[in-house]
Amino acid sequence: MDILKQSIGMSMQNIKGNKMRSFLTTLGIIIGVTAVIALITIVQGVSDNVMGQFENLGAGKLVVSITGTSLKTGLSDSDIAKIEAIDNVAGVSPTVSTTSKGARNGEVDDINVEGKNGTYFLNNNNIISGRALTHAEMAGDVYTCVIDKDCAKRFFFGENPVGKKLKVGGYTYTVVGLEGDDANLMSTMMTTSSDGGTVKIPYKNALKMTGSANINSIEIYIGDTQFSDQVTNDLKKVLNQAFNDKDDSYSIFNMDSLLDTMRSMQNMMTTMLAGIASIALLVGGIGIMNMMLVSVTERTREIGLRKALGAEPKRIQMQFLIESIFLSMIGGIIGVGLGLLISYVAAVLIKIDFVIQPGAIILGVGFSAAIGIIFGWVPARKASELNPIDALRSE
Repeated sequence: MDILKQSIGMSMQNIKGNKMRSFLTTLGIIIGVTAVIALITIVQGVSDNVMGQFENLGAGKLVVSITGTSLKTGLSDSDIAKIEAIDNVAGVSPTVSTTSKGARNGEVDDINVEGKNGTYFLNNNNIISGRALTHAEMAGDVYTCVIDKDCAKRFFFGENPVGKKLKVGGYTYTVVGLEGDDANLMSTMMTTSSDGGTVKIPYKNALKMTGSANINSIEIYIGDTQFSDQVTNDLKKVLNQAFNDKDDSYSIFNMDSLLDTMRSMQNMMTTMLAGIASIALLVGGIGIMNMMLVSVTERTREIGLRKALGAEPKRIQMQFLIESIFLSMIGGIIGVGLGLLISYVAAVLIKIDFVIQPGAIILGVGFSAAIGIIFGWVPARKASELNPIDALRSE
């Protein structure tokens, strides 16, 4: 232990004695570790933010689109009841979409009409004023609706729309709720643009408006997402039975599958960025090796004198190796601090959560320590193998 302490002390003394050269030597490590931590932390933060939005938009949900057959064009209420009876299905929401005319006080414009049921609003409660539609209003004889901000702006500018009347497709509806920005991914993807905005009405009212008796699109909410595959298989059995095993009569969109694909892409991107940033660490390691080789050359007489006085080769080797490790670790620690600072500033600027990634810190510090050992080994071994007579004769 005394020998180790003495070697550490001498290494630190030599680093302090050549401050500028030591700083320039560690600069490559500092840049490399900073790049690794900053890139991984920022990319992970952005990815987590995007993944969180996707999970909020549609995780734990299946979307079924029906193309039907010549004998059966869509799903009936009995088919939906069978789907609702599947284990781990928390609810089923039919979707009936069309475009119609909206009118109020002489203002007429095209609007998107979406037929929904109470289950939809239980799972997508985005009401900012008033209330949602309920199961009791789904019989087809109640004319209530929920509108979005665009519709409110078009027909109720400067007014509170809740409690007001709006004509939709020739029927007079009472506005019971106002929605904020749509948090439902599939609705966002499937809704067509319309100047008059979107109105959500009971789905049986929408069926009556379109003149259809069957439903061509449903959203299925899964109670426990770990059983998504089982629910999908059971759903296929019900749909195959309904459409006489015609697989092309329907399509199932699983949001969880999309999330798994995105996670795989996220991991690949993080690994790629870490690899690119690690190149800077390799460059820094070469700089350390170069500095240590120069140091061995400059201290040849010192090494010869120590060996002449009885210093063992392994002790000489230990001192230079410790010096190399210290240089790389100092650069690693400074790089960690700068990387976290840059990550924090970037997170504030792009408005994402700043989350420290322990894996990035371990990678940066561990890589820098490994570089100190690997690239310091050759100079340390060269110093330990010097012939004391030749070393003492050198100028």
